[in-house]
Amino acid sequence: MGYAVVLGEALVDLLDAELDGEPVYRQAIGGGPLNVAVAVARLGGDVQFVGSFGDDALAARIRAFLGAAGVGLAGAVTVPAPTALAVATFAGPEPDFRFYGEPRSYALLTADDLDVALVEGADVLYCGSIVLLDPPVLAAARRAWSIAGALRVFDPNVRPSLLTGSAALDDLRAVVAEFAASAHLVKLSAADARQLYPHEPVEGVAAYLRELGAATVVVTLGADGALVAAADDVVRVPAPKVDAADATGAGDSVMGALIADLLHAGEPMDPIGWRDRVAFALRVAGLVCESPGGATAMPTREAVADRFR
Repeated sequence: MGYAVVLGEALVDLLDAELDGEPVYRQAIGGGPLNVAVAVARLGGDVQFVGSFGDDALAARIRAFLGAAGVGLAGAVTVPAPTALAVATFAGPEPDFRFYGEPRSYALLTADDLDVALVEGADVLYCGSIVLLDPPVLAAARRAWSIAGALRVFDPNVRPSLLTGSAALDDLRAVVAEFAASAHLVKLSAADARQLYPHEPVEGVAAYLRELGAATVVVTLGADGALVAAADDVVRVPAPKVDAADATGAGDSVMGALIADLLHAGEPMDPIGWRDRVAFALRVAGLVCESPGGATAMPTREAVADRFR
């Protein structure tokens, strides 16, 4: 079993919470790709996180957390900027994220910073999320995508608060199409699909991404499970029944579980194989939803097996 490279952002989430009846914000280490990397490591995969960290105490905490979780940092760089913050509030089923900090510490990785040998040696390469809205990191991701001899996985992880105007959304659609065209796997949420293609049902979005060139598309549907489009089949996979407390990081845990299994066993040979992989990933996400904390809630395989016997 080889290793995965996860390229993207690391930051600090401030999560809407309550203490003694008063609203407070709970600090948590986060960022979609960081959550993915931690999920891969907790599920037994070897993973390297590639991104830019600030030069402050919060960044030191992020590095220490990733190291303790078993995530490698050989491709990470430190930049002269404070760690970016994402303030998350919950007014519906999906958290609303607002981002603070200029320059954004996670958006300063450049193509020249990329550890080419690290990327070339990976068995799986993940790119995606909000860093692709920033030209320096987009250039780094494009370089990584072009040189990877690995399975390439992509997740747009759309954050509407960062899309200012229709031009920004059009630009993001173009980036999604570019990466999807040569992806072995695209994972997105139903909320991502609605934001990117508001007039298409999720089945149509999955079909479109496959027409572009994506080998397999997984669309997560929250409590309704997931849709899997592989080969000529489109199937729905139900989610397990859970007592959800916090959905932060649930979609990232699905991506992490799929990457961990790609490392362990390669691409499934047929749609049934993908269905079984996604069913396991949804159990991982269900367990994540039962605990607050995003990255800190990512479970081990043993914990998933114990919870869903």
